Amino acid sequence: MRATPEPLPTIAIVGAGFSGTVLAACLLREAAMPPTRIVLIERAPQLGRGVAYARRDHDYLLNVPAGRMSADSSVPDEFLQYARRANPAVSPEDFLPRALYGDYLDERLSVARREAPLHLQFEHLHAEVHAVRRWRREAALRVELADGSALVADMVVLAVGNAQPARLPQIGAIEQHPAYVADPWRVPSAFAGERVLLIGTGLTMVDIATAAWERGEGPAVIHAVSRHGLVPPRQTAFRPDALRADGEAVLLAAAPSTRRLVSAVRELVADAELAGGDWREAVSFVRKVAPTVWQRMPADERRRFLRHARSYWDVHRHRLPAQNLRRVESLRAAGMLQVHAARLVATRADADGVHVTLRPRGSLEREELLVDRVVNCTGPDFDLRRLNDPLWRQLREDGLAVPDELGLGLRTGPHGAVFDREGWPGPRLFYLGPMLRADHWEATAALELRDHAEQLAARLAAQLSDNPALAAGKAARSDRSSP
Repeated sequence: MRATPEPLPTIAIVGAGFSGTVLAACLLREAAMPPTRIVLIERAPQLGRGVAYARRDHDYLLNVPAGRMSADSSVPDEFLQYARRANPAVSPEDFLPRALYGDYLDERLSVARREAPLHLQFEHLHAEVHAVRRWRREAALRVELADGSALVADMVVLAVGNAQPARLPQIGAIEQHPAYVADPWRVPSAFAGERVLLIGTGLTMVDIATAAWERGEGPAVIHAVSRHGLVPPRQTAFRPDALRADGEAVLLAAAPSTRRLVSAVRELVADAELAGGDWREAVSFVRKVAPTVWQRMPADERRRFLRHARSYWDVHRHRLPAQNLRRVESLRAAGMLQVHAARLVATRADADGVHVTLRPRGSLEREELLVDRVVNCTGPDFDLRRLNDPLWRQLREDGLAVPDELGLGLRTGPHGAVFDREGWPGPRLFYLGPMLRADHWEATAALELRDHAEQLAARLAAQLSDNPALAAGKAARSDRSSP
């Protein structure tokens, strides 16, 4: 009688946007990993896109040049090479469409699948995960899908990407009104002749505002509001590694104090400009050191940074392609885009439209705008305590994932191991994505997440190789028929 083969150890990746797709490709290149089944689960019909790189009716641009967008740290110009196959004239400093980057990620995963060692099996499930259960700390995890089926995995990586913008209390009166758009990527194809308010003045605002005119008949006027009224500056070509040798030591020494840290960054900016460089060089340098600086900051100083310096860091950290900024400046000059530094106080709707009450920065007086549509462009909400997605709600309620105290994401240990409510970072549940910012601060850009993905892939491969209990695979039987 032929013996039944032991099931393979299983790694389930939940989400196939940038993080999940890059991680899957990295795992498929881990030749030293023992025989393993890799299951990539994505609710959208396409892989490698997520919200950021989806195909849309407008060519939204990447805000990082092509020469600095490789998903493989060992081939720094891989995306540039991919783009040049269609257009040899593309330069390293060009800002290319986001949908093209999604094509690149999809192809990169396809190549990794074709070239993977025979002992690595890959599966793609078009499904939505509603729960990840753990019966005992040492046991494998049960991944439950929306259709009622399930699979058991030795390790699960949560790579579900960005959440929707936060619910705003000032919007309560119009939250269910058709004039309010909670998801900026679900706006109408054009705001023909409308008066529009965009809440937020960052990258999303610029995307929505510029696309509204470029797609056809534009709005009558767009108002954009944020507390500081800051619009991102433009990207430029600069030397990303051009800074003084002791810059890291200066930043680390200043980490215990937000005030000293801000002063240290200003000194680095002055040094860069004195040497004939660009302030962006200093910001790029600080990004590399930011995880260590953040981890050394006391909790009260982190709060002080978030309260006083975060908006200024974000606006200089997340910059615009020059062509986008030119469009914004021309719209502002023509009065078609009006940016307000103000607090949103209240909203109400009647037959005339939506009445919006603002309090300008530095003033006790209030102003009122009358608009036809309001769009939330405040960016994704990473506060685990507020996320109402079924999977995150279940993980939070079961104590398998806990929010950080500042509402930036979730608590993680080395390589993204997820802390449970008892503070235990188990060897089976991991997270990869922007909520790593709770422990690393800078964890939203493609290259930062790429590095985390490569490190996590190496860790999972080593874990399966070194730990017979995890590699045995006895608990990793798939059950697609019933829970």
